[in-house]
Amino acid sequence: MLALALITLVLHGALTGLFYAFSMSVMPGLNTLDPARAEEAMRGINRKILNPWLYLVFLGSPVAALVAGFVASSVWFFAAAAVNFVGSFLVTMVINVPMNNAVDAGTMSWKEYSPRWTAFNTLRTVACAAGLVLVGIGLTALQ
Repeated sequence: MLALALITLVLHGALTGLFYAFSMSVMPGLNTLDPARAEEAMRGINRKILNPWLYLVFLGSPVAALVAGFVASSVWFFAAAAVNFVGSFLVTMVINVPMNNAVDAGTMSWKEYSPRWTAFNTLRTVACAAGLVLVGIGLTALQ
């Protein structure tokens, strides 16, 4: 169980860090560019980020927490799975991905996209950090 809990912790930490880096450096950096160049750069980022490592962390975080919750019979891991699922997975699929698709299609300007996308990305960061804390509590509660 300890190995599963540690894997869950690492996955949550990696996802938190990814989202944090976007809100604190990538998006502010892109905002220094001409909007057309920022859109072009974001299109490239959105294509390259879709890779097995992202899927492992993005999908693995809530799944690992859910499995850990069942194995350890721990409310902390279940709570981490729920927070991650709602705050990361659902927000991504319902808000951030459609916005990425709109920028890719040229139907949303950088001026519309950047502040809204960053706000929801920051929400994902906070949710993932909360999930990370919940996993940490679950880890310390293991007997």
